[in-house]
Amino acid sequence: MTDAARLFAALSTAGFAGEWDDGIGARRVASTDNSIYQVLPAAIVYPRTGDDVTTLVRALRTSGVALSLTARGGNTGTNGQSLNDGVIVDFGRHLRGIRDFDPVAGTVVVEPGVVLDQLNAFLGAHGRFFPPMVSTASRATIGGMVATDASGKGSRRWGKTSDYLVAIDLTLSDGTPWRAEPMTLAQAQAIARGTGIVADIHREVLRIVTTRADDIAATFPDMNRGLTGYNLQKTYDAATDRFFLGYLLAGSEGTLALTRSITLRVEPKPAKRALSVIRYDAFDTAMRDVQRLIAADPVAIEIIDDKVLGVARSDIIWTSVEALLGGVTDIAVAAMNFVEFIGDDEATIEDGLARLTAIAPAGDCQVVRDAGQIGQLWTLREKSVGLLARLGGNRQGLPFVEDTAVPPDRLADYVAEFRALLDGHGLQYGMFGHADVGCLHVRPFLDLRDREQAALIRPISDAVAALTKRYGGLMWGEHGRGYRGEYSPLFFGSLYPELVALKAVFDPDNRLNPGKLAAPAGHRVDRIDGVPLRADADRRIADGHAQDFDRAVACNGNGACFAWDALDVMCPSYKATRDRAQSPKGRAALLRDWARLDSIADPTPAEAAEHDAIKRDTAKSLATCLSCKACTTLCPVKVDIPTMKSRFAERTVRRRPFRHHVVARMEAMLAIGRRMPALANAIMRTGMARTALARIGYVDLPAFAPAAKLPPVATPRAVAALSPDRRARTVILVEDSFTASFDGNVLSAAARVLAASGFTVMRLPARANGKALHLIGMRDQFARIARKRMAEARALADHGVRLVGLDAATALMFAQEFTEVTGEAVDVAGLETVLADADPVGTRGGGLYRLLGHCTEQALRPQALVQWATVLARFGIEAVPTKTGCCGMAGLFGHEVANQTLSQDIFALSWQAATQDDAMLATGFSCRCQTKRMTGRRPMHPIELIDRQLRG
Repeated sequence: MTDAARLFAALSTAGFAGEWDDGIGARRVASTDNSIYQVLPAAIVYPRTGDDVTTLVRALRTSGVALSLTARGGNTGTNGQSLNDGVIVDFGRHLRGIRDFDPVAGTVVVEPGVVLDQLNAFLGAHGRFFPPMVSTASRATIGGMVATDASGKGSRRWGKTSDYLVAIDLTLSDGTPWRAEPMTLAQAQAIARGTGIVADIHREVLRIVTTRADDIAATFPDMNRGLTGYNLQKTYDAATDRFFLGYLLAGSEGTLALTRSITLRVEPKPAKRALSVIRYDAFDTAMRDVQRLIAADPVAIEIIDDKVLGVARSDIIWTSVEALLGGVTDIAVAAMNFVEFIGDDEATIEDGLARLTAIAPAGDCQVVRDAGQIGQLWTLREKSVGLLARLGGNRQGLPFVEDTAVPPDRLADYVAEFRALLDGHGLQYGMFGHADVGCLHVRPFLDLRDREQAALIRPISDAVAALTKRYGGLMWGEHGRGYRGEYSPLFFGSLYPELVALKAVFDPDNRLNPGKLAAPAGHRVDRIDGVPLRADADRRIADGHAQDFDRAVACNGNGACFAWDALDVMCPSYKATRDRAQSPKGRAALLRDWARLDSIADPTPAEAAEHDAIKRDTAKSLATCLSCKACTTLCPVKVDIPTMKSRFAERTVRRRPFRHHVVARMEAMLAIGRRMPALANAIMRTGMARTALARIGYVDLPAFAPAAKLPPVATPRAVAALSPDRRARTVILVEDSFTASFDGNVLSAAARVLAASGFTVMRLPARANGKALHLIGMRDQFARIARKRMAEARALADHGVRLVGLDAATALMFAQEFTEVTGEAVDVAGLETVLADADPVGTRGGGLYRLLGHCTEQALRPQALVQWATVLARFGIEAVPTKTGCCGMAGLFGHEVANQTLSQDIFALSWQAATQDDAMLATGFSCRCQTKRMTGRRPMHPIELIDRQLRG
């Protein structure tokens, strides 16, 4: 029996309510974070309650196994903070509760897995917020923020996470529960006179903070970004007689205790904000301008260099922020400073902007006041980490020296030397960060699969540590130490033995995240070049696999796919399960490991067994991917899981189930059903047919409802016969199999509305598009279909007519899946883009409608719903774009028997609340079908409502 199995047995006996997993797939998924490292754990445990945490620690001791416990929150660590070879304690799956909000005291209690955006969404309803604002707020957990004492944007005003701690409920290394909260020195001394681990801890901490007070004052720099990781500087404040272990625990990265819950102080949320975007022709000019700009007293000054701006232009967010950044300029923009002002009234904002104007920034300035637009600009800044992994080629911006901090007045000179250091190695790099507090994120561009480049990690790290120390700063200014603990003696000096003493008294057996920060006698701190790199595994992937699964290799673990918000489109399977293996990051990890093992020409029996296990786990993970394609655009690295899912299935499915053969012939069968819908529906309603379909694996298939009257068929000859003027006003409706078969009224309505708007309407009849073939990896058959469809569409588009799709998921194939095969694209536009140019022909109102978008459409055409709202308004209809995630249908996914629970859970995340009455419009066929299935109400397509208005 393995150590993990013995621990699981002890947990079961002790009544542990959570879950555990020691499967190779789950462990591979848990072996990486947002760092350059990869460490395979022995197991992962998912506590469900705070008591589970205590049960886990005690079970580990009673089981007698030699495993460690490493706490994990959002899995966004940039230096391996939550990586280890023992048991990963994942708080993010279940411990996400918020309770005991006290508006009078301004406090709230959270479990460690609560995500920052989740907390602020809760607090926002009460006019409050939690100020530390990290760029990974959509997935960073409060427990993780405490572990690294995180700060982020605005820290010059708002400080760090530790500044908002009221109390921490802990489980100590021997299983003792303890509540750390502020007390007087006398109270701490009284506890120290007792016995047991709590008394031992207080006795040792008191000794250090009282006898080494002068050394502590001399060692800890007077900076906004203080020396984190055992913060002795604030643990005892003699001036106020306040002793609080919370300051010591904040930044300790789970090396001293495990957290069960956290009581936080929160602040009133500022009502107003404005953002000044300042552009510069040189990064050094922007950097040196910061010290002048601080005099305007903004809440934050953030800097972005030209490398970040360059890759941002290829991101989906660029279309929404380009104009806000100042548009085209004669001089190349080398850097930008974002300068934000906040306040409770407009007068406060205007005063701040006036101070900024009086300073006369050294670049051109544009002020943004709209809260939504400001949010978009900050999203661009927050994406910087991920964007630098998308530079083209094999090099990525890597985070091993990315969060150094120095006194702000020395930052420009420090950065000049930092750049010279990297230039000396012939490296490019990206720079961005919190310039107002001297914390700059620097990511050198390296391909660690190249051993010579991997060897640069040591000399660059050593040189940066020495440089930072010389400037009176810190090597870790924001993201914690992680595997950089070997540099602790350099920065803590004579106090470092006291850190060792602290670790020894809190965790004498070195069971809590060992190898980080400090180690008790007889143990060691890991060295940066003694920890396996992820690239060590990646370089063993054969060239063919590395090319076909390059997006999996490119995944840098930034974790954007772990976003908390159910209204965020990416990734529905993860949001419904909170299983990291069912996320783009998790799937990328599994695909990489399968590709590595599949690349072994002559595997050992152990390697062959691991290969088979990983293949099963990868297939299981990919089976729940809805292929919504959100990861192809919303992931900063564009990790395209649907395409890799198709390629994986092509390579691994040797014996196809009968269901796949049915799917391969589905579109041909739908064509027959369209010709005789009454007979097809009569057959489908029989018990025999339903039973047969259920055995194949499908339920709740929609009834046939093709269009009764169709526009003429478009052919190249017919289009060529039109006059040039008429061709310019001709629209060809590109039918898809599902809409044509089951929702024909949408086609009829579109034809009528377009005709009434002055267009000549033709159609490209529904023919096989092969989307289902692509999904299940029958790629040879799909490729033949793709070439036919592209040639057919190109022959029409070349005549200058507009091709318009009725359903985004299939229309976008002409720029996605078909392009993958043919290398070319045809613009099959959304119906809303054509109608935006039409003259309004109706002015009757009809209530207020919610506009709901298809998830693929939201991901690849983010402006579609706004355009539909504009179109509807031209026809006298008021509609509001309503943010939702995926509906849980996604083509055939929601009809598959195996997916019923997951499909329903995904619908419940956001669509259930948005479909409570008939005042809704849905652009996607799948969404209309799923809503009818789940609620009994079918939303109209927007074009159907316009058609109804026109027809009276």
